[in-house]
Amino acid sequence: MDVGIRELRDGLSRHLASVREGHTITVTDHGRPVARIVPVAVPTRLEQLIGEGKVTPARRGRRPLPPPVKTAGMVSDLIDEQRR
Repeated sequence: MDVGIRELRDGLSRHLASVREGHTITVTDHGRPVARIVPVAVPTRLEQLIGEGKVTPARRGRRPLPPPVKTAGMVSDLIDEQRR
């Protein structure tokens, strides 16, 4: 079932009741799908693949990003400098 954002907001309780019954709702913004509301009991594709042993979840979380590079110039100047 496709539901626009405004319709979802106006009838949220009704739509969530539909999801509780096992239906999936695709949320659209100006006719374009942007999200999907699925019942919690339905495993995601990733969960299915993990259960089948075809995918192994990551052992650790993402590493933090390195600190930003401080510079007084523009990025294009840095690129030109590194190309020399």
